Amino acid sequence: MTNSSLAAGAQPFLDDLQTWLESLPNLPVNEALPHPQRAAVLSVDVISGFCESGSLASPRVGRIVPPIAQLMSAVWDAGLRHIALLQDTHEENAVEFGAWPAHCVRGSHESETVEALRRLPFYPHMTVLPKNSIHPALNTGLDAWLAERPELDTFIVVGDCTDLCTYQLAMHIRLSANAYQRPWRVIIPAECVDTYDRPLEDARAQGGWAHPADLLHAVFLYHMALNGMEVVRAIR
Repeated sequence: MTNSSLAAGAQPFLDDLQTWLESLPNLPVNEALPHPQRAAVLSVDVISGFCESGSLASPRVGRIVPPIAQLMSAVWDAGLRHIALLQDTHEENAVEFGAWPAHCVRGSHESETVEALRRLPFYPHMTVLPKNSIHPALNTGLDAWLAERPELDTFIVVGDCTDLCTYQLAMHIRLSANAYQRPWRVIIPAECVDTYDRPLEDARAQGGWAHPADLLHAVFLYHMALNGMEVVRAIR
């Protein structure tokens, strides 16, 4: 298959993907949380090193912080009381640094929750779960946190990056539900999720991999929907 045939073959899907993305509905808070005491927000990597400063920080990713803070306030007011923050907290010699520049090292400012979330009055009631890889449940406390809350059946997943940690987190919840026959609902509000952009020309000039944010953001949202998750524009 040539590059030209790949592009031509993908075009009808890409056109449909664009239409799907633009038509995502808003979900009212009361419909997202008919039983708020059984719901949780799972936030991944909404920390300084991805949203504000550092080798992997992205202004595009940083723009999801205000809607995430607004969402957390809205669902807290609706009665939701379970919020977990999964956050890169790498060892100084993290194996992951073989693929990515060093980032979010334990004890650094980069590994800290962004200020907008720390200012929320209920921030002390959130649980911070450090992680040392893209996956949210490998050598973390996520599964234990879930086991301590067997009443949970609805999960709102937010954070970055759409195609990396957010995807891994949402898929872990969805596949755990599938494997163990749990009737869990997983909701992805697209305005609270994004990924970074690295143009092809930059990758060619500097080395490394290109990362077309618009395309990967859309494709991975679609893939989460394909796996039975509810992808919506926003929860309001």
